[in-house]
Order: sequence, then C-alpha cells, then structure tokens
Amino acid sequence: MSEAVIVDVVRSPMGKGKPGGALSGIHAVDLLAGVLHGLVERTGIDPGIVEDVMIGCVGQAGEQSGTPGRQAWLSAGYPVHVPSVTIERKCGSGQQAVEFAVQGVLAGMYDVVVAGGVESMSRVPMGSARMGADPHGPGVRARFDDLVPQGVSAELVADKWGLSRHALDEYAARSHQLAATAAAAGGFDDEIVPLTTPEGVVVGTDESIRPGTTVEKLAELRAVFGTDANRERLPHVDWKVTAGNASQITDGAGAVLVTSAARAAELGLRPRARIVASAVVGDDPTLMLTGPIPATTKVLAKAGMRIEDIDAVEVNEAFASVPLAWAAEFPGVADRLNPRGGAIALGHPLGASGVRILATLVNHLEQTGGRYGLQTMCEAGGMANATIIEVLR
Repeated sequence: MSEAVIVDVVRSPMGKGKPGGALSGIHAVDLLAGVLHGLVERTGIDPGIVEDVMIGCVGQAGEQSGTPGRQAWLSAGYPVHVPSVTIERKCGSGQQAVEFAVQGVLAGMYDVVVAGGVESMSRVPMGSARMGADPHGPGVRARFDDLVPQGVSAELVADKWGLSRHALDEYAARSHQLAATAAAAGGFDDEIVPLTTPEGVVVGTDESIRPGTTVEKLAELRAVFGTDANRERLPHVDWKVTAGNASQITDGAGAVLVTSAARAAELGLRPRARIVASAVVGDDPTLMLTGPIPATTKVLAKAGMRIEDIDAVEVNEAFASVPLAWAAEFPGVADRLNPRGGAIALGHPLGASGVRILATLVNHLEQTGGRYGLQTMCEAGGMANATIIEVLR
C-alpha cells in the first residue's frame, strides 16, 4: 500500500460573505483559482502531473454550479487534461475532499492529487442550491417528526449540556481574542495566499476577526432563533444563540497537495504532514451538531490513540455550543481546543472550512513544536468527519 502525505496546504484570506466584503468582488471560480495558483507556485510542481482535482462545495448553484474545481483549474491557466470532481458532505465537504484524495493515494489509484474547497457566500448565498425545496421528503419527516433548522439544533445542544448564554458568549469572545493574537503575531501568514480583487486591491489578511470583541458586547445581541413560532413549539428552550456566538458567513477557498510518499521523494518535495486516521459518522439528525463527539471516539480508536496524545484539537465553531459540548465529553484538553480561534472569528465558508482548519492546524503544530492534531466537523443531517494528522519534520 502507498503512503499518502500532505505536501502543502494553503487557504485564502477570509472575507465577509456579503456585498462589499473584501472578496465579494471576486467570481467564485477565480476565488478558488487564486488559491490553486498559490499552491502550485509554492510547491513548484508541474500542474500537468496532477491526476485529479477534488473540491468540496456546498452551494452548487450559480457561479459554483459548473464543477468549480474544473473551472478554477482552467481559470488558473493549467493543462486541460486534468479533471476535477465536486464533493458535498455539507460543512465537511472540504475535509472529505482531502480524505478522498488520501484514500485514492493509499489505494494506489493516484500519485498526485489536489484537494480543496470553495464557498463564495456573498455571491452564492447559503441555501441557493435548494431553492426553497424540502431537502428531507415525506419519508424522513414521517420517521423524524422533530427535525429543526441548524440554529435551533444549536439551542438544543446548549440546553442538553447545560450551557449558559454567558458561557457561549465567553467562548465566542475567546475565539476572536485568540485569532487576533495569532494574526498579530503573524501566525496565519504562512497559510494565507493573498488575492487581488478586480479593482486591484490585494487582500492578504482575514477580514472577519474582531479584536475588540468582549463578553459584554456580545451580551447585547438578541437570540436569533427565539421567534414566537419556535418558542411556541419548544417552550422549554432558553434561547441564547446569537449572531455573535455563531460562525460568520464568509467567502473563502483552500487547497492541499496530496501525493504518495514515493512520488514526493522523486519530485524532491518535503511533506509537511500525513493523515494518521480518519472517520465519518452519522448521529441524531435533530440534535444534528453532536457528530464530532462520536467521530472523535471513532477516529481515536482507529489510530490507537487517546485524546491526551493530541497536541491541538480543531472542532469547527459552527456555533459555540458545538465545541463546548465536545469539550464536556473530552475534559482536560480545553487549553488545546481551537488554540487560534475558529469559525466564530475566522468564518465558515462551508465547503472550504475543512481545508481552512487543516491549514491552521498544520501551521500551529509546526510553529509550536506539536506533533499530532485532530480536526472534526459537524455537518447538516447529523453527520461528522474527524481526522488525525501528524506533522512531519
């Protein structure tokens, strides 16, 4: 069996996912193309040797409907003989793309693959692909008559684990503070590929971080999902999820070069990391966001490791209740949880988030002398991915 390695991983800056956001003027395809170009330039590979381009994308509509990886590859000026495929596992799409690339190399089907993700949420708003349709269907609704939107699931998770509004806001403030500290120290510099807008503006830093965020400021925000209808349906819920303690809607892209260890040696490339183990699970579709808990248990078992062996953990901050519930089930590692902030501060460009997290995790481990990292992602429908990486030196 071949051994798969991560030669390099890069990401775009995170731009606010709304009109006027730093990256909102860039076509979704060109957003990804810029990151692909950065990956090829950094590694120095001949793009003609890439055997496939696997791209995670959730909103496969509008500018992201034409196999965005294929269009981005062509936009970057690379050889037409290289194909692409789009992968959709909701918020875990980019992480799954990397895992599929690794699995392809391990199986001997590939030697050189580019994996990645893209989501321009300012240009392809969340939910565009559904166009108002019911994604469940009558059979699912007959089986699960208590299905709720993700934001309400975040409320149910907070209630189940006894998480107060103050705890959620405190965690959210921590995310911004850690991200701001990392950014000020240049901690994100090695993972970001600067992009140029059509107006000629170079964007090289994350637009989403708010260094002045405090618990007091967050406490002023209203609970978004505490509508009259939701309160009537769920009278026991103490509504506390706000725009401040949930992930930000952002534009972003990321890319990873995955090769076999033998091919990397032939090309004179120094791998940065390898995948130790990966896992994917399904969980309660109503709570929906709890999948990272069993996914973590599963991936640790596959790797023959304990949570204490992990030097840094990235649990996607879809909502503050997600990493806090995870931390309650894996006590003793709070100081290693999202050490540079997460999606609350850096944003959550759906299909690209798994790659953004991987880039941040690899750089953090390299810069702090850590060896093992775990990333896990909750996904709509009650699913989750989990991956353990080892930094190579």
